[in-house]
Amino acid sequence: MKILLSGNEAIAQGAIQAGCSFYAGYPITPQNEIIAYMAKHMVNSLAGQGQPSRVFIQAESELAAINMVYGASAAGARAMTSSSSPGISLMQEGISYIAGSRLPAVIINIMRGGPGLGNIAPAQSDYFQAVRGGGHGDYHLIVLAPASVQEAYNLTQTAFDLADKYRIPVMILGDGILGQMMEPVQLSAKQIKVAPVKSWALYGCRGRRPNIIKSFFLREGDLEKANLKLQKNYVSIKQQQVRFEGLFLSDAKIILVAYGTMARIAKSAISQLRVQGKKIGLIRPISLWPFPQQPFNLKKNKVKYLVLEMSYGQMLEDVRLAVNGRHPVDFFGRSGGGVLSEEQIIQKVMKIL
Repeated sequence: MKILLSGNEAIAQGAIQAGCSFYAGYPITPQNEIIAYMAKHMVNSLAGQGQPSRVFIQAESELAAINMVYGASAAGARAMTSSSSPGISLMQEGISYIAGSRLPAVIINIMRGGPGLGNIAPAQSDYFQAVRGGGHGDYHLIVLAPASVQEAYNLTQTAFDLADKYRIPVMILGDGILGQMMEPVQLSAKQIKVAPVKSWALYGCRGRRPNIIKSFFLREGDLEKANLKLQKNYVSIKQQQVRFEGLFLSDAKIILVAYGTMARIAKSAISQLRVQGKKIGLIRPISLWPFPQQPFNLKKNKVKYLVLEMSYGQMLEDVRLAVNGRHPVDFFGRSGGGVLSEEQIIQKVMKIL
């Protein structure tokens, strides 16, 4: 079945169908539609199906929301929160605790302009915060960046499965354009999932040894052992969960690199340039962490990369690391609510050519 949804609504619907059984969040634009949709649909989504009820909470703050997610996840729920840039900043300590406790959770960031309170216009300037951890300690999140409303719906469901599989927080990183735009979405025909039973969760311990969930290790050497377990998990994720899209890479002389909304605009610019006979390609990272290294290992002597972002050069650093000096890497970006247009991208490409 296809229905018309905004990106925010598609994320919320995807979460419901993925079996999200606990949601806590605090309103902030441009992601308020997620909270509104969850409030309206989540609690009654299992009515008449004989399944456990779900919990929706509008928390008193972002700090409260992320710590509620921590507790709900520890108790075995499929738990989610959502916010936008300043709100995600407030959640960083709680996200670090969740990662350190090896708990699954889904976190939605519909980015707005910054730094500081900024504005409610779209941006991609939270990239560093997302892929570098954001909080304290040696940890990572899986970070997925949808570029369409359909993909926002699909990747949200994927996020819950990955979170449970690896016992890790997973972030969906979108922006104000993706959150607000509306497109037809093909809904899954599957029944609403029920959160799997988790042997490590705090369901109660009558008749068995108690489970302990913590990120606090005082005995000498214990914290290092816990960190090494995290690192082993991250190596497995890097090997198995890299996602990207590549277009026209076989003959491209210039390869644009962009994610999310900016990749959509880049694709449109590429279509116009290819009509003119210009050999332009695209690499679109879908997993921002783990970052896709493989598509940059091209066996070509003459190719240039142009990184496009709604920031002043954050993903640029990961592209340069992936290219490793083999080819030139240029950059073009705007931020604070500024969005590169097709015409600006085409003009920049023509200058490079």
